Amino acid sequence: MTRTLAYPAAPPEAAAKHFAAELAFEVDPDDLVQDLEAGRTDGYVVVETRAPEAFAHARIPGAINLPYRDLTAESTEHLDRDLVYVCYCESTVCNAATKGALKLAQLGFKVKRLSGGITAWIAAGYPVEGTTEPAIRCAC
Repeated sequence: MTRTLAYPAAPPEAAAKHFAAELAFEVDPDDLVQDLEAGRTDGYVVVETRAPEAFAHARIPGAINLPYRDLTAESTEHLDRDLVYVCYCESTVCNAATKGALKLAQLGFKVKRLSGGITAWIAAGYPVEGTTEPAIRCAC
């Protein structure tokens, strides 16, 4: 038996349910940049969940900064609960976006996470605001 098939593939119905659920939790940089460039921003807000110094350094244009460590019922009372909050951080090795999305969800907000964070965004050549010097780091 091959290593690839050492564990059988799930039935199509189970696979469809799994991958639909995965897409309910994440958006990729390409989909997000296409929406932003087309001006399709109704229904969601892009959120940098790292510290303010990371936000000042490099951010997705139009993003807001909501450091995950500061998320409370009081600090989020001004946020629109009808929107989806697309959280991002440094990369796949930083979990500030996951922590921010978790806190927001626990506070009753709809959330998604941006796959790959700002590092994947920059690697794809998409625009950033900020100083971009020195190099990107976790900073959460």
